[in-house]
Amino acid sequence: MSPLDPEVPPVGEEIHLPGPSIEPLLLAVAITVALVGVTTFFPFVVAGVIVALWVTVRWIRGARNDIDELPLDHH
Repeated sequence: MSPLDPEVPPVGEEIHLPGPSIEPLLLAVAITVALVGVTTFFPFVVAGVIVALWVTVRWIRGARNDIDELPLDHH
């Protein structure tokens, strides 16, 4: 094995990857709506900020739930 080869987990160890999520897209749309609202229509700012906060809280909650599902002996 050369020093340039990536470190591979031992056989049988499960690699955890998060599932697909729509939160990044929703957050980008909410921020875009809020920024467009700055120059066009102020209620867009309010709606964009509210949606952005809601999506952020939901995204963090989902990530914490994924972390809680990991086995306790992971390294």
